Amino acid sequence: MSTTDGTIRLTTAQAIIRWLSNQYIDIEGQEMRVCGGGFGIFGHGNVTCLGEALHGVQDALPLYRGQNETSMGFAAAGYAKQWLRQRFMFCTASAGPGTANLLTAAGLAHANRLPMLMLCGDTFITRLPDPVLQQMENYYDPTFGVNDAFKPVTRYWDRICHPAQVIQSLPNALATMLDPADCGPAFIGLPQDVQGWTYDYPEAFFARKVHRIRRQSPDTAEIADAVAALKGAQRPMIIAGGGVQYSRAVAELKGFAEAHQIPVVETIAGRANMVATHPLNIGPIGVTGSDSANAIAERADVILAVGTRLQDFTTGSWTAFAKDAQIIGLNAARHDAGKHMSLPVVGDAKLSLAALDKALDYTAPESWVSFAQEARGKWDAYVAENVKPGNRPNSYAQAIGVVNDLCDPRDRVVAAAGGLPAEVTANWRTLETGTVDVEFGFSCMGYEIAGAWGARIAQAEQEPEQDTITFCGDGSYMMLNSDIYSSVLSQKKLIIMLLDNGGFAVINKLQNNTGNESFNNLLEDCPTIPQPFGVDFVAHAAAMGAEAEKVANPAELGEAFKRAKASDKTTVIVMDVDAYEGWTTEGHAWWEVGTPHITKSDRVRAAHEEWESTRSRQRRGV
Repeated sequence: MSTTDGTIRLTTAQAIIRWLSNQYIDIEGQEMRVCGGGFGIFGHGNVTCLGEALHGVQDALPLYRGQNETSMGFAAAGYAKQWLRQRFMFCTASAGPGTANLLTAAGLAHANRLPMLMLCGDTFITRLPDPVLQQMENYYDPTFGVNDAFKPVTRYWDRICHPAQVIQSLPNALATMLDPADCGPAFIGLPQDVQGWTYDYPEAFFARKVHRIRRQSPDTAEIADAVAALKGAQRPMIIAGGGVQYSRAVAELKGFAEAHQIPVVETIAGRANMVATHPLNIGPIGVTGSDSANAIAERADVILAVGTRLQDFTTGSWTAFAKDAQIIGLNAARHDAGKHMSLPVVGDAKLSLAALDKALDYTAPESWVSFAQEARGKWDAYVAENVKPGNRPNSYAQAIGVVNDLCDPRDRVVAAAGGLPAEVTANWRTLETGTVDVEFGFSCMGYEIAGAWGARIAQAEQEPEQDTITFCGDGSYMMLNSDIYSSVLSQKKLIIMLLDNGGFAVINKLQNNTGNESFNNLLEDCPTIPQPFGVDFVAHAAAMGAEAEKVANPAELGEAFKRAKASDKTTVIVMDVDAYEGWTTEGHAWWEVGTPHITKSDRVRAAHEEWESTRSRQRRGV
């Protein structure tokens, strides 16, 4: 309802949705809504008011009906990754358990620095009907509830206690989600009564606004320090992280490496920064990396870390590098730029690499580059043999090799928790940049299908002719598979490679590698399961509307994949893989895990002593 004084009377929920639908972003000269829509499951905490507001903007902000709040959040994360953090989706859930189910997804978005807006129901601000259905009462602080649990896993948190507060809260939430340094999920709690309260909002608040993602120029003194360190390097190396892609700096990374002949290695999040055949791409680094990347990492004297938070799978729990190696941390986030006594270069990767390139008169020694390329050649030969069908029982690597050979270069590949992130990271040969999403920032089981669904929604807005391919283990499938149904209902086709090894096989491998007996991971090793049996995954997927088939070997998998490519429907391809003999055995850096200091088991004791014997290589830092 418009008034004569330049205001418009709206409910809180109506104001939120009206404002969101008028926020745009400039992406390479094209303006589009920064919010691509949302994922929602309605309940008493969000259906009557927020649902009413969303009903009127279905064309501007399409609402995808979720099956599970956790998977809605995963889908929003997959969407944001595909859009390189330039656009986001909101998730709306009811008060109580619906909202609580979003906690894991918020953790994933926070760890991976991804934008996601959560609009969640809350208890009544008046407290007149307290305690209400699904309210978690706190005896000592009535203002403290389930929604407060999101504070540690969000970058922006607010509870709207009066309709006027959205005038401040919404711009702050969006600014956080679009900030290269502080990017992450935003949470806005919406008490059920406040959602329906009205306020006379300034009409100017809802004016169409176009946003641009900030590019922070680096400090000239920090650039000078980095240049001085690189000029003195005999064995320089670049670690390329996911921030390279978020900065849209892939071309600058490639150009800088070529101009100065510096070998490049990739983190898990940075996979597909460079194509596999580039002569300076030495492979993935770290615990799930390659012999080639780890070989140069342990010898490098100056390491330029671009757009990476240097988590333990990248650093081998800080054993992957020489203790006296000088790290240069180039990152939009100050927190990441200064890790482990790095020389910080705080700034946008695109601008900072250009500034370094302009100031640096240097070429790495030819002998160093030759050493790196020879190591990469040996790794390529190992991978070629590792993915070859028939070289051993059915394996993840063989399935990855088959898909790699048959997919389109622009198809999107998704993997997440379990053994597949390691296998995809080590064995996938990047055909084109920006085509791989291995979610290992939070390592969430269940992201594989839900995240792929979100990615496919975004991909349909960008390259609808391409496919989204996800590799999923049986453990993750059983944990969260309902977005097969979502993809079928929304006609957002997925190709799901379901590789069944009979349980949580990668954790069984860790269990065995630390001297422990197999216990409670593989179905056959669960003492509370008297008669283990496998799920009929084909029948299960088909019941949700997907095309599904089971294959016996990689050759049959290849033919099934061709059929899936030709189809316009979500397809699930099931293949059994070996739980023990199918793993990639090379390329692993040391990884710190907690092992028992005392035990009755000789095997566990021996494994502990062996694990600790290599700790001397661990780099100390802050």
